[in-house]
Amino acid sequence: MPAPLHIVFNPGAGHGEAESTRSAIRNACAAAGRTLHLREVDAPGRLQAVAQQAVRSAQADGGVVVAAGGDGTINAVAQAVLGSGCSFGVLPQGTFNYFSRTHGIPADTAGAMQVLLTEHALPVQVGLVNGQVFLVNASLGLYPRLLQDREAWKQQLGRHRLVAVGAALATLLRVHHDLRLALQVQGRPMALRTPTLFVGNNALQMEQVGLPQAQDIDAGALAVVALKPVGRLALLGLLLRGALGRLGDAEQVIHFGCQVLAVQLPWPWGLRGIRVATDGEVRRLRSPLQFSVSPVPLQLIRPAAPAPERAAA
Repeated sequence: MPAPLHIVFNPGAGHGEAESTRSAIRNACAAAGRTLHLREVDAPGRLQAVAQQAVRSAQADGGVVVAAGGDGTINAVAQAVLGSGCSFGVLPQGTFNYFSRTHGIPADTAGAMQVLLTEHALPVQVGLVNGQVFLVNASLGLYPRLLQDREAWKQQLGRHRLVAVGAALATLLRVHHDLRLALQVQGRPMALRTPTLFVGNNALQMEQVGLPQAQDIDAGALAVVALKPVGRLALLGLLLRGALGRLGDAEQVIHFGCQVLAVQLPWPWGLRGIRVATDGEVRRLRSPLQFSVSPVPLQLIRPAAPAPERAAA
């Protein structure tokens, strides 16, 4: 019998189309004769518990655990699935959907359901920071602040890309402080002063901003990106370069690939921890920060052929 689908659905994610998403899921499963267990997240604080319940049920009946939501929902469900032995599926409901786009999963629910119902699980790379999963990126410094400001704007103005860009501009124009970090890159020491440190695990995102580390991610590494100390106007210029896909040409950008990165934070962050964003969700982690590629991949149900955006790159 085909594996049952245990779908963790966050109706608060996406563009407020929860009922049409439910209908698309139920109709596709009914047409395919597939057993469906739809678990809705009724409060943000319940997401991890619902994901863990779905994993336990899937382990019991040989099912597939599916995340239906934005990057935060996908990240939380992936955290529960990693190492469980269960296959993982995605029904993207977010704004940018880098993870699903990288792996050729359609943005519309009906198309993504067809992938779930017809394709097979293939291994995909997972990044870790202090045991926390990141599928797209993890960051500290200015970038987590930008994400928090962006979320506040979206709650007031809606989930649109122009809103995200406006929030980014407003954040960059505010006063910010540089971080002084002690890095160990594959065991080699490196001192770094930067407003933000960004560790990527998504080749498509690297390609779109014009960084060559997409090749490192394809080869099983992480992409490390940091900005040299610059003023606010220079930050805006770097944002524009990224939008035009030319960030790799900027002298103010440091970028390299590695599989293991340790970051030691100075006082007071070394004692109380620092805000770290993983796939858009901000949490406080203690120093040292240990970034690595997970030794266990996710078994993602996805098309075998490259995603159209990656194939054309």
